Amino acid sequence: MTENQSREPQAPQESKPLIALVTSPKPFTDPLIRTIQTNALRSWRALGDEVAIVVVGDSAGAEQAAAEVGARYIPDVPTNEEGLPLVSAVFEAARDAGAPFIAYANADIILLPDFVSGVRAVAEHFERFLAVARRWDLDVTGLLDFAPGWDERLRAEVARRGSPHGFAGIDLFVFPREEYRDAPPLVIGRAGWDNWMIYHARSLGLPVVEMSPSVMVIHQNHHYNHLPHGEKPHRMLGSRRNVELAGGLGRMFTLWEATHTLRDGQVKHLPPRWGTFLHRLELLVKVAPIPGRARQILLRPLRLWREALERK
Repeated sequence: MTENQSREPQAPQESKPLIALVTSPKPFTDPLIRTIQTNALRSWRALGDEVAIVVVGDSAGAEQAAAEVGARYIPDVPTNEEGLPLVSAVFEAARDAGAPFIAYANADIILLPDFVSGVRAVAEHFERFLAVARRWDLDVTGLLDFAPGWDERLRAEVARRGSPHGFAGIDLFVFPREEYRDAPPLVIGRAGWDNWMIYHARSLGLPVVEMSPSVMVIHQNHHYNHLPHGEKPHRMLGSRRNVELAGGLGRMFTLWEATHTLRDGQVKHLPPRWGTFLHRLELLVKVAPIPGRARQILLRPLRLWREALERK
């Protein structure tokens, strides 16, 4: 073909998403759970084509909810004996979306557009990393309106009646797709696996970036009626098993173990903090061969001091 000859028109190439955002929802049977999970999924879809949503697990109503937001639906993933999805299987399902970054968020978490820009800022600074964020707790009882300006309306609601959660509640993780291929058989839906995520990154020498100053993560408050006797997850057998598989209480890291922060779009190294020292001391006391009552006496002032720092 000569230079002046016309070429056949090329079909436009489909752009790949930047982030594969995966979740494993609870059953959509309870009215409140259905409402807040629908809000979360709709907020993720409002982030645009840079985010591919992946819904895993065969919980009731999950397939329809995924279809409503154009998410990939993967019902069959490996589980433990309780039927809870394995962390490694959930991440593997997200890898199939082909995005360079994987994010996991609990299905009650609302994300705003600053999530995508925050991930971009961290990825421009580090090739390997784990990004996390502190959540804001908010009572939400109805379906939200995602018309233009929805994110600013939500920010105003959080400022008016939301409350920051403690540093141990970690509901969002972002990392390059090649990371976390060797996770132990931890399960989603029970405590401990999220703390291991931070420990694992730190054990590899990876930066752990706390994006909270630049990225708002909104947790919609809910009950635990879907669990036996309404018991909270951290008290259940599966949570204790997660802690054992993670290597014990000494590996239950929190946001205090973050090494960097994202502020004003810039990644900055975190200086030594009292909260980090107090939390590490708590972990040492928890695993030390100390009688139970003496351990509780030592832990109480450490915990109260640390929690006071978290409220600032």
